Amino acid sequence: MYWPKSIGSPVLDSVRYAVESSRDVHAHYEKIVEVASWMAYEELPMPEFALPFGVGQGDANEAIDFIMVANSIDTAFTDFARHEKFQVDYLGQHWSDSEAEFACIKRAVDNGVPFLDGNYLAKVTRPELNKVFQGNIEMPMLDEKLEVLHQVGKVLVDKYSGRFHNFIRSCSPKLYDNGNGLIDCMVTKFPRFNDVSMLEGHEIKIYKLAQLGVWMLYATLHKSGKFHLDDPQKMTAFADYIVPVALRLHGMTSYSEKLEKAIDAHQIIPRDSRWEIEIRANCIYVTAVLTEEINKLRPPDQQVIIPQIDARFWTHFHTTTWPHHLTPTIMY
Repeated sequence: MYWPKSIGSPVLDSVRYAVESSRDVHAHYEKIVEVASWMAYEELPMPEFALPFGVGQGDANEAIDFIMVANSIDTAFTDFARHEKFQVDYLGQHWSDSEAEFACIKRAVDNGVPFLDGNYLAKVTRPELNKVFQGNIEMPMLDEKLEVLHQVGKVLVDKYSGRFHNFIRSCSPKLYDNGNGLIDCMVTKFPRFNDVSMLEGHEIKIYKLAQLGVWMLYATLHKSGKFHLDDPQKMTAFADYIVPVALRLHGMTSYSEKLEKAIDAHQIIPRDSRWEIEIRANCIYVTAVLTEEINKLRPPDQQVIIPQIDARFWTHFHTTTWPHHLTPTIMY
């Protein structure tokens, strides 16, 4: 099996065992090369994310707090029983999935709810949280999100004066830096970000939300110089429910008949099961190989990094009706 060159990511390094021992998810190198042959000529811009609703305009600390609080519960927006997505109407627009979550948080802050303050998060009640996330359905996994906010809020209060921007400013401006990098610290200081699975004695690091949070900070604030990151090229894909669907529909991965039928039947795929690990590990692997193949075809001044490819797939497929694997988890 072809393995991409190291990008200095412990995530990509750690998924190798899961990929090479996969039984039900298979990556297809020839198809990856084929997709790269045309995707290399798309624009594939470096995302410059503007927080919706004017959040953080002129105030980098508010932007950091908003992104990181939202990111801590940026998980599972589909009702696992009814297969219905969480949606909300706000400021004359219709929002779905994580964008609906952002809208609800902004609505709460506008109404005077101190949702970005760890003191509030550490003690918020279920009825209060349910009111914040009033939408078309009850926010999926509301109880799990409540527990996450209690845990995150307590850490913020105990160590960072209640605010995520104090935590971010305390870290090295690198993803990985001998335990002091942004990802290093997120997965140790906040257990909810320690997105790791064990497969036959091998530790498989995924770090979806930890990486996504830093990427959103970078995409929002780096152009203004208000957030600096030395090594964005060490990021992998943010292995979730959606990007694996895009890879499968492009033929870069395929599933066994048994796994295919389970997903099509909306069968729950348990967290830390071999199926779930294989789906996410192969997502990280395939996007890494695809990025490498794309860069072989692009000029030196138009090289891309993996999150740009992740964004290309997520933006095209996040509202798809094609069935994705269903895993109730706080990790993505």
